[in-house]
Amino acid sequence: MFAQLWRAHGIGNAIHVRHTCGRRAIVGKECTILCAAGIGCGDRFRGMFLLNYEKVIAMKMRAAVRISLILLATTVALVVAAAGADYKVVKTWKLGGDGGWDYLTADSDGHRLFIARATRVMVIDTESTKQVGEIPETAGVHGVALASEIGRGFTSNGREDTVSVFDLKSLAVEKKIKVGSGPDAILYDPFSKRVFTFNGKGHDTTAVDASKGEVVGKIELGGKPEFAATDEKGTVFVNIEDTSEMVAFDPQKLTVKSRWKLTDCLEPTGLAIDRKNRRLFTGCGGNKKMTVVDADSGKVVASPPIGEGCDATAFDADRSLAFASAGDGTITVIREDGGDKFSVAQTVTTQKGARTMALDAKTHQLFTVTANVGPRPERKVEPDSFVVLVVEAAH
Repeated sequence: MFAQLWRAHGIGNAIHVRHTCGRRAIVGKECTILCAAGIGCGDRFRGMFLLNYEKVIAMKMRAAVRISLILLATTVALVVAAAGADYKVVKTWKLGGDGGWDYLTADSDGHRLFIARATRVMVIDTESTKQVGEIPETAGVHGVALASEIGRGFTSNGREDTVSVFDLKSLAVEKKIKVGSGPDAILYDPFSKRVFTFNGKGHDTTAVDASKGEVVGKIELGGKPEFAATDEKGTVFVNIEDTSEMVAFDPQKLTVKSRWKLTDCLEPTGLAIDRKNRRLFTGCGGNKKMTVVDADSGKVVASPPIGEGCDATAFDADRSLAFASAGDGTITVIREDGGDKFSVAQTVTTQKGARTMALDAKTHQLFTVTANVGPRPERKVEPDSFVVLVVEAAH
């Protein structure tokens, strides 16, 4: 190893120099000058060698330490990822306010959280945790879709069969659009640049041109649609709750491509997608399972257990983890083990009623909401009990 270091630093030739000046040809003209001055050539170059050697060793040690630290950090990260991150509730934002709630939508770029609250949409800054605005007059609002590329947002107003179009910066409502009967979930598809409302009463989906703010058509779905997901390549998928099916349709042609039976999945609700590996994650609200579906064939490849009363799922592409939030006060973390094998990495305790959820793709935080709710049939929300729970990994 020493010989390699010497050669690498060009100092190997100095090793053979003697104390006398009889062999100064090895080191050339400089040695001749030193000998004339009475200085031993070998002493001069042996000192140079030792100095260079020490520098080489110091450099190599520093490099080795850096590499070791990088390898250690990588190993720790891989071990944590393999085991499933240690998620927990780290913050609770007390928002209060009247009314129930439904879908949450995270705006990663604008660090905001949109919360559907029956007659309005609350807009929360996720950094300051303060409410920074509100989208009013959204009777029976269920969800919010964001089209960041054109600076617009859209709400599905279930009790008046409309969509509110609002400016993403000012939050000002620009117009309302009449859509199908009972719009529930809502989705923006970047491929077709259209917004789709999934109409629970009408059993169909309405397509809206996001730029023009105009209805361009609809598709009959053959059942009550729940949440949807897009592969952003020309296919939108939607759960059909009452028939336990999934429909895949073309968002441009507005035609159904496929209809798949979701084996062993009752009341499919939440839906998320792993676009890279073409896998869909359906929360089965009726039988405490997450159905993992091949997005090309419709085949159910796994059905890991989740909590009771699931209403939302999410997928973190950076961490290869899927999540299912349930009304029993849990979020189940599902790990992709490879080869279409999925397992429960963790069950996070949240709070009873925290059934809906949103994922911030940049911070990897999960947001869920709940409140103290009275008994049926009124199910009134207790004053000032509404909260946002922030869930994140410990590392």
